[in-house]
Amino acid sequence: MARTTGFDRQDAVAGARTLFWRRGYDSASTSDIEAATGLSRSSIYNTFGSKRGLFDAAIQSYLDEVVHPLLSPLRADQISNIALDDYLSRLSTAALTQDRRDDVRGCLLLATASSSLAEDPAIRASITDYRATLEHAITRGTQHLGHADPMGTLVTAAVVGALTIARVDGRAAADALEAARALIRA
Repeated sequence: MARTTGFDRQDAVAGARTLFWRRGYDSASTSDIEAATGLSRSSIYNTFGSKRGLFDAAIQSYLDEVVHPLLSPLRADQISNIALDDYLSRLSTAALTQDRRDDVRGCLLLATASSSLAEDPAIRASITDYRATLEHAITRGTQHLGHADPMGTLVTAAVVGALTIARVDGRAAADALEAARALIRA
């Protein structure tokens, strides 16, 4: 008879995602991961194969539970007139309130772009795909508002910059996002 898993995989991945999002891949020790997931070292390795395997699961969770839901109004068949403004407003609010939380900072994928994993082809592909998905969704929003295609690229650049600087300066991130909001309204 096969042994049953004595933990909720989704909860463990969510705990690891928060840890990696807050501290980064390189700074998360095995003991940090054990504390964040509630798993022993052997359970982590038996379930995910390695720290990197757990990180890959955390990235997929981040895409599925954070990124895609935020972008879904911009990826819908029918885009509302406020979808892009609402997206930028939500990001701005998150940047401003992150100092009151101790869980997340900026964007997990963009933070990973400056980590030791940036040279890994699979991670590079994930980050590149994320940026392309982001630009496609934002461009759909700017086109819906009657802006030319370059506006989508410009707003995407503002979002990427904001989500990168948000790790250290939430106010600067919010200012960049508010500037993008003003630009799409002009």
